[in-house]
Amino acid sequence: MTNFTTGYILTLACAGIVILGDALLKLAADKGHGLASAPLAVGCALYAVSAIAWFLAMRHISLAQAGVAYAMFSLLALCVIGNLFFGERITWREFAGIGCAVAAIFLMVR
Repeated sequence: MTNFTTGYILTLACAGIVILGDALLKLAADKGHGLASAPLAVGCALYAVSAIAWFLAMRHISLAQAGVAYAMFSLLALCVIGNLFFGERITWREFAGIGCAVAAIFLMVR
């Protein structure tokens, strides 16, 4: 596997881990859990794991490439989650945003 591929896979993993952590934090907040709740602790632990994935990704690709990839992966995942779990429609604006994010990735590839 090339450095390029490894870097983007790690960035994808980082984005996925952060989104899962965010979901747990949202769950804890919505349910009125305190600061000592399990969902909050696991969410924070996932943030720590994502920091390790981010560090490893930046060993393989530039910070700019990692930043653009992270934003694109997050955008795609959140659009899918919003559509599947919250019934949000994906309109032409979202598709345009996704297209711009994908174009940015191609422009950032060295």
